[in-house]
Amino acid sequence: MNHSLHLTKDYYVQQLNYIDDNIKELTNLYLSSTPIQERLKHFFNLYVLEVEDLLKTNKRNEIISFFPKVFIGTKVTVLYDEEDETEDYVICYPEQSDPDLGYISFLSPVGRQLLFKNLGDKVSIKIPTGELLVTIKEISFVGQLLDFERKTKEA
Repeated sequence: MNHSLHLTKDYYVQQLNYIDDNIKELTNLYLSSTPIQERLKHFFNLYVLEVEDLLKTNKRNEIISFFPKVFIGTKVTVLYDEEDETEDYVICYPEQSDPDLGYISFLSPVGRQLLFKNLGDKVSIKIPTGELLVTIKEISFVGQLLDFERKTKEA
C-alpha cells in the first residue's frame, strides 16, 4: 500500500486548520482575485463543508482512496473535448503555484472553476479568449507533493 495515501486524512485535517488560521488573508486573496459576478458568498464555508464531508464519508477507512471531487491537494486530469487531448493540473495554495509545471492555485481562474467539480463532469472553463469544454477524467491525491514543495521552499 502506498504510504503517501496514509497522509490523506491528516492532510485534509491540516488543511482545515490552515484555512481557519489564515481565513482573513485567504478571503482577501479570494476577493481580490475573483470577479464580482463569479464570487460565491460563502466560498470558504462551502469548501470546509466539502472537506468535512469527505472526511466523514471516509471515517471508517484508514485512507481516502477515492476522490469524487476536486479539492486542494488533488491532481485533476481534464480532457479537452474539442481536441481529444488531456492535461493534468495540481490544485494548490497560491504560494505553491507554478503554472509551467501544472501547479495552479485554487484561487486562479482555472483552479477556481475546477474546484468542487465531480469526476465525469463536463465543464465549460472561461478563459480570456472564450471558453474551453473539458471533461473531468481523473482525480487523485497528490498532497504529499505539495507538502514536500512547501518544506523545500521553507528550507
